[in-house]
Amino acid sequence: MLKEGQTRIPSGCAISGFINKSGKRVSGEAIIKSISVMHDRSNGLGGGFAAYGIYPEYKNYYALHMFYNSALIKKECEEFLEEHFDIINLSKIPTRKIKEITDEPLIWRYFVTPLPTKLASSQLDEREFVAKCVFRINTEIKGAYVFSSGKNMGVFKAVGFPEDVGRFYKLEEYEGWCFTAHGRYPTNTPGWWGGAHPFALLDYSVVHNGEISSYDANRRSIEMYGYKCTLLTDTEVITYIVDYLHRKKGLTLNEVASVIAAPFWKTIENMKPEDRSTHEYLRMMFSAQLITGPFSILVGFEGGIMALNDRLKLRSMVVGEKDDVVYISSEEAAIRIIEPNLDSVWAPKGGQPVIVCLNGGDA
Repeated sequence: MLKEGQTRIPSGCAISGFINKSGKRVSGEAIIKSISVMHDRSNGLGGGFAAYGIYPEYKNYYALHMFYNSALIKKECEEFLEEHFDIINLSKIPTRKIKEITDEPLIWRYFVTPLPTKLASSQLDEREFVAKCVFRINTEIKGAYVFSSGKNMGVFKAVGFPEDVGRFYKLEEYEGWCFTAHGRYPTNTPGWWGGAHPFALLDYSVVHNGEISSYDANRRSIEMYGYKCTLLTDTEVITYIVDYLHRKKGLTLNEVASVIAAPFWKTIENMKPEDRSTHEYLRMMFSAQLITGPFSILVGFEGGIMALNDRLKLRSMVVGEKDDVVYISSEEAAIRIIEPNLDSVWAPKGGQPVIVCLNGGDA
């Protein structure tokens, strides 16, 4: 297996995802098959999946997916959870032993809802309360890491090739209406379980191919608003920027895309007056959240998915459609392997968001 630092492939990493707009749930087997086609874009240092609609019986509760380094740390974290949440159900996340996945931590899942007294005394809305608890665990309880915290969704990730990670977590036994996947080829950060994609906060999840040259500026700006960047990776920062702009500031996802991959000033100057004023406002008000460098990302959220690449289109992205299903991937082959008879296939322009919601939904 290639190790960190031995080889550098600037266009490495693979992303793939699909959404059924009708809300029909399908097995995770399809997304494993899709990402496995792009095996050579990974090097075994990280793979993972986000799945939406997989916990219908617990859809009103936050599903906390946890990594623990030891049973003692697990006990400490559970004391914190019991102090702040009503724990409806807890269990190990089912896995199977395979030789390709090693050194696994303790992996647990909790379905929770904030304790009314704690929520009231915090004077926060429910989602902000949960987000702050996630950051407290990840920064204050050494050896515990919340890697998924949304409702009716979950992240599954590990060190390994993505198809092996999918088999490890028995992803074929889950059914959801939207899946995203990532095969990692890290160039600047080491491979470890917490550093694999997707990165998630509440119902937002991000898989990312590329490198963010504005990482330090983005990190400093987002930490001013209470976020804690503990993983030293650009994808974590992208996740928090999306959460900040969409959940906290109330921007639409089209507006979020216009901040993250903002048009060049020359392009804005040539827009119609009504469009120009909007883009001028977004660029000036949220300049610190502009992401520079080559990237393509898939953002999962409650009710949909957004695909976006950088404004110069330095990373590949292909979109395919068949009936109610929209597929997005780094390579067309990863779409064709699960749906060979597409109604249409096309490549988005640089900085052009592709936003797909469940029927009747809104971004």
